[in-house]
Amino acid sequence: MAKNALVSEEMAKKFASEKETPYSRWVAAEGLDIISAHYVPSLHTVALKPWARRGGAGVFINHEASRTSNDCYVCEIAPGQQLAPQRQLFEEMIYVLAGRGSTTVWNDAGKKVSFEWRAGSLFAIPLNTSCQHFNGSGKEAARFVAVTNGPPVINLYEDIDFVFNTQHDFKNRFSGEPDYFDNKGEQKGLLLETNFVADAINLPLISAKERGAGGGHIRFNMAKGSMNSHISQFPVSTYKKAHCHGPGAHVIILSGEGYSLMWAEGEEPKRYEWHTGSMIVPPNMCYHQHFNTGTTPARYLAFKHEVVSIRNSQGVPKAWISKRVGGDQIDYADESQLVRDLFTKALAQHGLAPRMDDAYAAELADLPPKPNAAAEARP
Repeated sequence: MAKNALVSEEMAKKFASEKETPYSRWVAAEGLDIISAHYVPSLHTVALKPWARRGGAGVFINHEASRTSNDCYVCEIAPGQQLAPQRQLFEEMIYVLAGRGSTTVWNDAGKKVSFEWRAGSLFAIPLNTSCQHFNGSGKEAARFVAVTNGPPVINLYEDIDFVFNTQHDFKNRFSGEPDYFDNKGEQKGLLLETNFVADAINLPLISAKERGAGGGHIRFNMAKGSMNSHISQFPVSTYKKAHCHGPGAHVIILSGEGYSLMWAEGEEPKRYEWHTGSMIVPPNMCYHQHFNTGTTPARYLAFKHEVVSIRNSQGVPKAWISKRVGGDQIDYADESQLVRDLFTKALAQHGLAPRMDDAYAAELADLPPKPNAAAEARP
C-alpha cells in the first residue's frame, strides 16, 4: 500500500483551507461519520448512526478520492418503517445486503413506478427522480449499500437546496415506463443495460478469460447513468490476475471466502481477509489481486465511477491489458513467486490445493513478448 506521505505542520497549514470540501461539510451536517477505509470486514455489522433527514440509520465509507469522484454509504431501514422521500441531482446504485422491501420512483410529471426487492437485488435510481424506500418486514431491518457520484455534484454547485430540490425531469433517463424496473435488459458484449437485477448472487455471467482463472464477468449500465459496475466470479482454488486502475471502485463480496492483496508499485503487499459482505476499496493505482480459498466459487460486485476505467484508444480498460504491452494487468507469468506461495499456504489451511495449472497454461497461448527493458512491479 502507498505510504501516507505525511509532511510538516508548516507545509500542511498552507493547504488547510483546501482540506474540507462542500461535500465533506454536507456529510458532517447530516450527522454521520465517514469511514476512510480501504477495507471493511462486514457491511452487515458496520456501525450506523441515526440519519434524521432520511429517517433511517447510516454511515459513509469513502475512498481517498471521494472528494472528487464518488462516495459509498450503508443505510438501514427499521422493521415496518420507510425512509423519507428524496430526490437528488446525482446518480445512485444500490445493492440490498439484507431484508426485503419496495421502492417507489416518480417524476414531476406525476409518473410513478413501484417495485419490490430483497437481499441480493441490485438497482439504480434515475437521475433527479424522487424515490422512497420501504421495509417490507415488520420484524427485521432492511440494509443496503449504495454508491453515488454525489461528491463532484455537491462540490460543483455548493448549494444543497439546488442539489436536492431542483424540479426537472430528465425524460431520457426516466419517463414513468411501467416496466422500468422489470428484471430484464439488453446484453451488448460484456455490458448489460438494465435498471434492476433481482438476484445478483445467481445472475448468469459471461466468460472473461482476459482476467484469468476461468472466471465469469458481466458489466452494467443502469438507469442510463454515467457510473458503472460489474460482477466477477472465479472458481474454487483459483485467483484473478493482479491489476491497478483509478480511484472509485468499491468491491463488495457477494459469495465465497478468500483474501485480497493490495500494494503500491515497489511496496510489499498487504493482505485482507474477506467473506460474504466484506468490502475492498483499492486506492488509486494500487495493484490488487483476489484469491478464492473457500469451497464454493467466489463472486463480487464492484460499484465504480468512470474515473476507475483508464482506457486505451480502443476504449478497453487498461486494467484488462497486459503490462507487457502498456496495460495495467500483471500476467501470471510475471507475478512474484510470493503470490503463489501465499496462495498455496492459505489453501492448505482449508485442506485444499491450487487449481491454477490450466490457467497458467492457457495464458501462454496469447502472452505477448516481454519487453527487455520493462520494469516489473512488486510483489
